[in-house]
Amino acid sequence: MRPKKLLIVGGVAGGASCAARSRRLSEEAEIIIFERGPYVSFANCGLPYYVGKVIKKEADLLVASPELFKERFNIDVRTLHNVRQVYPQQKEIEVQALTTGKIYREKYEALVLSPGSEPVKPALEGIGLPGIFTLWTIPDSRDIISWIKSRPVRRAVVVGGGFIGLEMTESLKKLNIQTTIIEMQPHLMPSLDPEMAAFLHDHLTSGGVRLYLNSAVTAFKSDEDALTVILASGRTLSTDLVILSVGVRPRTELAAAAGLRIGKTGGIWVDDRMQTSDENIWAVGDAVEVKDFILNLKRLIPLAGPANRQGRIAADNIFGNGSEPHRFRGSQATAVCGVSGLTVASTGVTEKFLKQIYGTDKLPDYEKIYLHPDHHAKYYPDAKTITMKLIFSKTDGRVLGAQAIGLAGVEKRIDVIAMAIQKNATVFDLEETELCYAPQFGSAKDPVNLAGMIAANVLRGHVSVGHWQDISDLQALILDVRTPREYRKGHLKNAVNIPLEMLRARLDELPHDREIWTHCFVGQRSYYAARILQQHGFKVKNLSGGFLLYPAVERFKQLLKSGL
Repeated sequence: MRPKKLLIVGGVAGGASCAARSRRLSEEAEIIIFERGPYVSFANCGLPYYVGKVIKKEADLLVASPELFKERFNIDVRTLHNVRQVYPQQKEIEVQALTTGKIYREKYEALVLSPGSEPVKPALEGIGLPGIFTLWTIPDSRDIISWIKSRPVRRAVVVGGGFIGLEMTESLKKLNIQTTIIEMQPHLMPSLDPEMAAFLHDHLTSGGVRLYLNSAVTAFKSDEDALTVILASGRTLSTDLVILSVGVRPRTELAAAAGLRIGKTGGIWVDDRMQTSDENIWAVGDAVEVKDFILNLKRLIPLAGPANRQGRIAADNIFGNGSEPHRFRGSQATAVCGVSGLTVASTGVTEKFLKQIYGTDKLPDYEKIYLHPDHHAKYYPDAKTITMKLIFSKTDGRVLGAQAIGLAGVEKRIDVIAMAIQKNATVFDLEETELCYAPQFGSAKDPVNLAGMIAANVLRGHVSVGHWQDISDLQALILDVRTPREYRKGHLKNAVNIPLEMLRARLDELPHDREIWTHCFVGQRSYYAARILQQHGFKVKNLSGGFLLYPAVERFKQLLKSGL
């Protein structure tokens, strides 16, 4: 039965897309959106850029107004209306109009919950002091802008180095505010593995941003002139502004009070049709737990893209679009962030996540490779390096995840690999992928192709790879095949230097009874060397990522030791 009355709790991405899709599927249904905030659909991902004056007008953040919903879709939007309770037995909700205080009930035949998430605000001493903000809504951005305009703000502390923290760091820098990031974890950007985040750390610190990693905030204090941030180490930082971006949590209190099933992750449980444990109630967006597309387990993945798709899927299933249910495939957490000209993007699983889920004893049989290709043809002006990491199954070559960081062309490659993951593609598919090529856009061997080729070489047995994590305890001979000049500029401890061009003539200098690890700057010349040695009977591995990766990791270790 197609419902005649649909109520939707919450707008923004999931609720608003569900409402619009529902109207396109049914002209007869009465559709009402209840939004406790003043805006039904706004671009919360654009808020940091509004604070930083990249987006000039607040109105540009408004995706759709209640008037547009009424005029274009005949949908009744009730902003500043808080849904206080759901009564599944009676198929009713209790609503309070926040402007008048009036409380009333509304019946439904189908109900969609899209309550979203909220910023985590830890219970720390002084957390409510003036000058300490979260950024989640348009009013939040107004408060921050007002604070900056009303006083001389020269210093800011951003607590948390995830998406919002980094985007706010960029915006504050545009306002010429000296910014410090405090992160409780060992590295910024939880969607990256530590060695990839090292490049982000280098970029930020070279741009004047101070980093405190592995550092927890314990309290805030204030005086007439400034705020003081107190760290667990005892160190104190004086600042004029604090932005809290320590994560978000799903808003599930309404669902829990209604007796709906809450998943083990803390999100609302839904099936692949976005239906909750009640057959008349659906849920979408940040508040729900979803299936990880790769590992087939439940996760919280609060991203706008999945929320939009979930809203459409819920509408399709509520109004019976087609004979088969429309099922949500799951999410692979594809994400991108820009900070001070650097682009960071990822899709699928990270090594860190695999180890968190499975532990070191039950890890899936995977391998990883690193590469540093240019974003377009090297001979064309202004080619920029992309550092990439690809994680794949050793069993069948299935692509499990990818991370990339660089000044140009990053998100394009991650988008391609994200689609490959959606199709359960392998590294052999990546090496055969046909992509656009002209020198100003890419290379005949695109970075995506190169990643596939390198990984396929590993699976075909053409080369074995070693990794920087194993260097410190290594008993193998480290063979540096760069030029003597490159070697003199910096090299790994105890590394033997035989340039690639001289290798065939000096094979008798190398041991047959000891493993050899080859390396160069990015890994290409050392791959050639590994092939030479392997065909001459040597036991050899190529250090994936080369010398370019190793110093970044060492600098990261030093950063942790110094606390800065």
